[in-house]
Amino acid sequence: MLHYCTRCVLPDTRPGVKLDAQGVCLGCRNAEAKRLIDWNVRRSAFGDIVAAARQRGSAHDCVIPVSGGKDSFWQVTTCLEHGLRPLCVTYVYPGRTPLGERNLRTLVGLGVDHLELRLDPGIERAFVDKAFRATGISGLVSHMAIYSWPIQLAVREGIPLVVYGENSAFEYGTDDERLIGGRVDRPWLRRFGVTGGTTVEDWYDGTLTPDELAPLVLPSDEQLAERDVRAIFLGHYFPWDPERSRDIALRHGFDVRAGGARVGHYDFVNIDDDMIGVHHHPKWHKFGITRSWDTLSMEIRAGRMTRDEAIAFLERRGDETPWDDIRVFCAYLGIGEREYFAILERFRNRTIWNRRDERWRIEGFLISDFPWPADPVPS
Repeated sequence: MLHYCTRCVLPDTRPGVKLDAQGVCLGCRNAEAKRLIDWNVRRSAFGDIVAAARQRGSAHDCVIPVSGGKDSFWQVTTCLEHGLRPLCVTYVYPGRTPLGERNLRTLVGLGVDHLELRLDPGIERAFVDKAFRATGISGLVSHMAIYSWPIQLAVREGIPLVVYGENSAFEYGTDDERLIGGRVDRPWLRRFGVTGGTTVEDWYDGTLTPDELAPLVLPSDEQLAERDVRAIFLGHYFPWDPERSRDIALRHGFDVRAGGARVGHYDFVNIDDDMIGVHHHPKWHKFGITRSWDTLSMEIRAGRMTRDEAIAFLERRGDETPWDDIRVFCAYLGIGEREYFAILERFRNRTIWNRRDERWRIEGFLISDFPWPADPVPS
């Protein structure tokens, strides 16, 4: 049976969600702690980091991985305001939308140098296919690229700093307090890098060779130390909030998605990838939640929504199978929908799901009268 946080709507099946004696999850406790942080001290610490980076005299002071999403605008404008000279870098995943492309160009127009990484399409497709079948994570390749290539580039070019956005370990919670600080390192990546706990070396085979996947190799700790490169979370030094990032982005030309949210309930998140729904879809099978449960919990912690309002939203939303994204993803891999759902069934968490009346159900589900859907593609 699932046990839900008594403040937000996340269950203890979601990685990082651990409930205390009062039934409150670590993410909600961290939201309490965030209000007690002396952010002036944190800003001052960031200023020290900036000063040290600028003293290096490199052509660029920092590398910023960007997609053109709202957090990219927050990262870039914050670094520019502090006098840094960023090199922005983007991994071009195969599902980038026209809206995502426009927002990225708007971001680059703020006055930054920009590089893009594109893998060999055939190699990339083979890796995505292999990773999805083995882990259920459709975005595993892009996450490796997001965290490996920018750091690799910083080491090669002698750029002292790599600036990421929020620390998901802090925002969602973890029982390992070593992971909630300001550094991006190997232990964090193994637990929260969304790579199934793997590194690129684990995936080498006759097709996926070290040469083909060279941009996805994370530099060694020795290389980082030798070149004095560190990767940080901006959210450790400035309070991260999705709506605050959105407002900053809107002031600088960012555009949201017409017609409402693509995934979850925000219309300004996950708008740059037309296969992003497949990235979040396996959460339903693995943890008994959708992306909406994540984003609604953020709103509860920010005080913009009550738990009852979040539950009412989920009741109205009902089944959230991302059919449009599934069709795009299946066309990309060259598989049928039946095969897609057969792959997902391998990852269904049988400790919470049971089959009754020819439908999969979760006993003790937060929504008592949830309309459990029939099998999407009947056998």
